[in-house]
Formats: sequence, structure tokens, C-alpha cells
Amino acid sequence: MTSFQAADAVRPRDSSADTPTSVARLNETIRDFIASWGSVWVEGEITAWNVRGGAVFGRLKDLSGDAQISFRIWSSTRARLPADLKVGDHVVACVKADYYPKGGDLSFGVSAMRHMGLGDQLERLERLRATLRAEGLFDGARKRPLPFLPHVVGLITGERSDAEKDVHRNAELRWPQVRFRTRHVAVQGDRCVPETIAALAALDADPEVDVIIIARGGGDPQTLLGFSDERLVRAVAAATTPVVSAIGHENDRPLLDDVADLRASTPTDAAKRVVPDVTEQRALVGQLRSRLTSRLTQRIGHDIAQLEQLRSRPVLRDPAGMLAGRAHDVELQVARGRERVQRGIDVHARRIAELRATLRALSPAATLARGYAIAHRDDGVIIRDAAQAPSGSTMAVTVARGTLRVRSEGEVPEASSADMSDRERI
Repeated sequence: MTSFQAADAVRPRDSSADTPTSVARLNETIRDFIASWGSVWVEGEITAWNVRGGAVFGRLKDLSGDAQISFRIWSSTRARLPADLKVGDHVVACVKADYYPKGGDLSFGVSAMRHMGLGDQLERLERLRATLRAEGLFDGARKRPLPFLPHVVGLITGERSDAEKDVHRNAELRWPQVRFRTRHVAVQGDRCVPETIAALAALDADPEVDVIIIARGGGDPQTLLGFSDERLVRAVAAATTPVVSAIGHENDRPLLDDVADLRASTPTDAAKRVVPDVTEQRALVGQLRSRLTSRLTQRIGHDIAQLEQLRSRPVLRDPAGMLAGRAHDVELQVARGRERVQRGIDVHARRIAELRATLRALSPAATLARGYAIAHRDDGVIIRDAAQAPSGSTMAVTVARGTLRVRSEGEVPEASSADMSDRERI
């Protein structure tokens, strides 16, 4: 089991003798590579034509050599092929390779086969396809988007054709109010191209037409050549209204499919691609409305819960209580501040009183207030000795309240040592 898984994980191009790949991985790689080929037009001679259960299993041989391929034609495809195909016919076929990984068998599925005679026309079509592609007419950038809900749908198709019925029926089932503006044209033969171009021009000039469908119910390559005409292809590329190509079936590929703004595989598919389904749109609107209601309800519920949570907090439940508590704290702090300030004022007031008393005690004015006096001559010299004031001299005597002018009348006896000490102390 482990060895199988290891081999299955090795890509064929990375394999070696030591790390081989598995048969299943090899066959799957071959299948994926062959699937990338797509459809191929091939010319040859039918050498085998076996009908089993409505399907055909045959072989196609190269015209100038021995190379052969096996092909199969399913009953649904066979119904669209010429009924007279047989062994020995020189044909051109559109084939797609199929590789079956379980059996390792390669075969080719046929989607179209016609008697040779279309080869030159197909070659010319491929050259024209290459030219138009080089000019950029097939580029996706130039293709216009279809309107979401067209007011009027322009339809170019054959009169009383199955394609017209399919488009109308499927469009009306999806949107009953859809309106069509139909132009009937020949969908094959010489009248096909000029009539289709004229109908396209008329619908493109109609301001009410929002999109144009060109529809046909399929056919062999010969009958579909008109939808690969260069004049029609260039007219579609020049149209200002979006154009939808619904020519034939899935395997049919006229040039109109490449240049149109949208390729529909069938007329029924065109109706589904152009007209929206009213039921789906109503369901979508209901779904979006339900989602919007749910989101709004959820958002409102969340906001209400947040609001209730905020309102339940004490600060919002009783804001006055919080302010009262804070006011009490402020009052306490103010009272404490006033007390500290007053205490500081009292301390400094006492200090000032002490300093004032000290200063007063040291001041001469305090000494004078106690009954002492200061005598000084007119030249300002303070008299500390009686000898400094001889008899008949004048002096000024300063007392606590004012100054007196006095005259010395005689000598003053010498002062005792005790008196000298008192004077010195003063």
C-alpha cells in the first residue's frame, strides 16, 4: 500500500528506475495532455462504419498513407450528420481525442462529419479567423457586459423557428414581463447575410433595445457558413448594443460566436443568460433582507446590552451619590488646609512677637523710655564725661519724648567707680 502511494505521487517526467511512477499516474498524465488538444478538423477516408445501439464505431484512414484513427459517433450527433455516410467516403470530420486511463485506449469522438467539399471553405474560414483575431475583434477587453434586466430584447431568427420558440418560452418562464422586438430573417442561403445585417442595424438603432440575440437551431457547416461571413462578423463587432450569439449547438463554432459579446451554446441558453430568473432574484432579495434584518437585530441587541451595562454602573446609576461623597472629601481637605494654614500663621505670629520683643529690648528707645537721657553736643558727639561739657556750654539732651537744649553751669564732681560701671552698662 505504501509503495503504491509512493509511485502514484511521482510524476512521469520525474520517474527513474529507483522512483518509478504508477500506471494510473501515467495514464492520467496522458489523458490530461490529450484533453488540452481540443477539437481538430481532420480529412480522411472512412474504412469502417459499424452501428451499435444507435452509435457508430468506425475508422478513418489517411488519404496518402496507412495511418488510421478509431472514432465514435453518438446517436445524438449522428442525427445531425448526413444520412448517406458510408465506408469509402472521402470526408472531413471534427474530432476530439478521448483517452481512457483504465484501459489505456485512445479514441476520437466525432462532433461533425461531412463529405469532402467543405475543405476549401473551412480553410478560408480559418484564415479569416486568424485575421480577425490579429485585428483584436475576438479580444475579451472589447466585449460589452450584458444588462442585468433588459427593457427590450432584440431577437434575430428564422420565422416560426424552434429557436424563436425556445428563446421566448425560456425567457418568459424566467421573467414573465420580458418584451421582445423580433426581426425574422433567412438563417441560411444567399439571403441570410444581408437580411441579418439589416435586422442588426435596425435593432441596434432602436434606443429601447438593450441586448440583441442572433439565434439559429444548429445545422451542418454548409448551412452555418452565413454566420461566419466577414461582413456580418464586422457588423456585429461595430454594433453599439451587446450581441449574443446563439447559433447551433455546443459543437458548432461559427465566427459570429467569437466576435459576439457573449456566446450561448443554444437558443435556450441564450434566454437564460440574457434574462434573470425572477424566482431566483426574489429569493436573493429575501435572503439579503433576512441577513440585513438579522445583522441589524444583532447590532441593536448588542448596543442595548452595552447601554444597560453602562447604566448599571454606580457612577451612572446614582451620579449624585458619587458627587456627595466627593464633596465631603473636598470639605475635609479644605478644613484641613485651613487648619494647617491657621496653625502656620499662629506659629509665625508668635515668632514675630518674640522677635519684636527682642528688638524692642535692644532698642535705645526702650532705654530712654525707662527714664534715661542722651546728651550730645551740637557737633553730634555724645557726652559720656562731664569734662566734655565745660561750664557755660550748650548741649542737647534727648529723652524718650523729644530733645531739650540745656546749658552747663559748672563742673560735675568725678564719678565714683560704681557710677562709672552703671554708665558703662547703659
